[in-house]
Amino acid sequence: MKKKQTHTYEFKAEVKQLLDILVHSLYTSREIFLRELISNASDALDKLRFESTRGTAVADKDLPLEIKIDFDEKKKLITVTDTGVGMTEDELIKNIGTIAKSGSAEFLKQLSEDKSDVNNIIGKFGVGFYSVFMVAEKVVIKTKSFNEDAPALEWVSDGLGSFEINPLAEKINRGTIIEIHLKEETKDYADKYRLETIIKKHSNFISFPIYLGVEKINTITALWREPKSNIKKEAYNEFYKFLTYDEEPMDTIHVSVDAPIQFNALMFIPKKNFDLFGYNREDYGLDLYVRRVLIQHKNKDLLPEYLSFVKGVVDSEDLPLNISRETLQENVIFHKIASSVTSQILSYLVKKAKDEPEKYREFWKEHGRIFKMGYSDFSNMEKFTQLLRFNSSFNEDTKQLVSLEEYASRMKEEQKEIFYAFGINREAVALDPHLEIFKKKGIEVLYLFDPVDEFVFNGVRKFKEFEFKSVDSVDIGKIEKFEDTVKEEDKFEKLDKKDEKHFDSLLASMKKTLGDRVTDVKVSSRLNESPACLVNPDDTMTASMQRLLRMTNKDMTVQKKLLEINKNHKLIRNLLKIFIQNTNDEYIANVTEQLFESALLLEGNLDDPHKLVNRLNKMLEQSSDWYTQVKNI
Repeated sequence: MKKKQTHTYEFKAEVKQLLDILVHSLYTSREIFLRELISNASDALDKLRFESTRGTAVADKDLPLEIKIDFDEKKKLITVTDTGVGMTEDELIKNIGTIAKSGSAEFLKQLSEDKSDVNNIIGKFGVGFYSVFMVAEKVVIKTKSFNEDAPALEWVSDGLGSFEINPLAEKINRGTIIEIHLKEETKDYADKYRLETIIKKHSNFISFPIYLGVEKINTITALWREPKSNIKKEAYNEFYKFLTYDEEPMDTIHVSVDAPIQFNALMFIPKKNFDLFGYNREDYGLDLYVRRVLIQHKNKDLLPEYLSFVKGVVDSEDLPLNISRETLQENVIFHKIASSVTSQILSYLVKKAKDEPEKYREFWKEHGRIFKMGYSDFSNMEKFTQLLRFNSSFNEDTKQLVSLEEYASRMKEEQKEIFYAFGINREAVALDPHLEIFKKKGIEVLYLFDPVDEFVFNGVRKFKEFEFKSVDSVDIGKIEKFEDTVKEEDKFEKLDKKDEKHFDSLLASMKKTLGDRVTDVKVSSRLNESPACLVNPDDTMTASMQRLLRMTNKDMTVQKKLLEINKNHKLIRNLLKIFIQNTNDEYIANVTEQLFESALLLEGNLDDPHKLVNRLNKMLEQSSDWYTQVKNI
């Protein structure tokens, strides 16, 4: 009987060093070993299918293409079997015996030159198989090539010093069997539930059946790889529920891109915002697959944060990976995929907004607040601004919304700016004194209720050629030139020249009372109903933006503003009468203080309301005396 011939191969010194790095340094989770072995098995099956398709004669041609995983807890043994192409002795040495075509010596050289960027360097070297030594004290590979004349072989190694290749005496079918003899500290991997969990987490969408014992594990189809025309809504909904444990999605976005880069994506917009209270902002991202193998769960780099409500998967054949498949290299292809994914989502939403405005309004109600955070995405600014929605002075209630395009279509001839006002709700904004002239002129104003809206308009700056302008910062001359659409009767006769001089003196007196708290006190041309308001000097922050910044920086002082006075208001006319009688009347100073602090209160920048309330109480007390006298009470 002919003696079995054994070939022993020593690992080179640098290979031993590299194996030590792989086993102890690179992989952050030991369970990755099973993903790598299943991925390699899938590759072997793909190659076998390719050979069969082109008419190559293959051994055991009737064998089903599948992956089987068995385990024995007592023996601390896991076995991974595939019916793929198998390996010859040369292929064993080439694929398993050496680290990579580029050479381990070159790898170590680069590693020593740039230790700070291990992932990018290591991505050039395909050594995923060796992750098995994180859990194994010994690995035995039994393999039979698809070439009918090739002998069955056995590869044995402890991953430390050497490996052996022996002719295999037992008869095996085409393919590869990998026996993993577990270390004492990793024996718990030979457990059915644990193995099933790992397979479903990382390899659930491998195109070949994966059996754990006799049970098929990967039962969910990789829908993103299927033609859209073949998929029913029920299948999409089932996949979404599998992915999110949620009910049916609001929208399904299925994308297949071939050029200039290749990837498939299946994404969903949920009906509800999962992060109502802002506590879960980091829990987002798309699952990243390569050839149906999960590479990274919830990859945040595939989506900008303002699209974090989108759930789904992205799969590509062309992405380069690092050695552990846990971190993507910084590369042009990946960033092009991410850019395309964002563009695809935005294009879908633009079409939805155009074709189904009512349904888009539902989307905006649920996800608009997060979406508005995209004001700094300059590369997609055109689509972003098309998708913004706001309440408006032209709406009847808060539920109605307008787009910037709609606003622009209603702008008056020669109107060069889009005007907005900020408040806590629609009722509060509608009472803003600064809006009085806009109502009089019939000019539409966008109503902002969300603090982030200020940052949106400051970041976006303009829509088409129209700049955004807050109502408390407008050049009033540009508004006055428009014709009145609301005609109001004059409540008071015009002041004669003598009273005009007295009025100018009254304004000077009010300025003296307020001192350097205001830049000036002037007559207003914007007010109809209110006695006074504060106006921002040109090119300064809006009152609402100042308030937001002061919330984060308590030392920030309120910017000085101009106090405008409505000389056709009854209070101001009465004040003029008092001033003509006694320029030093205490009532004038009290009313001036009250008007100033009330204006500050309206815009949310009054630090201490106590003085205002005390003064108001005293004035109410005085007015009650006057009232009782008039009524003879």
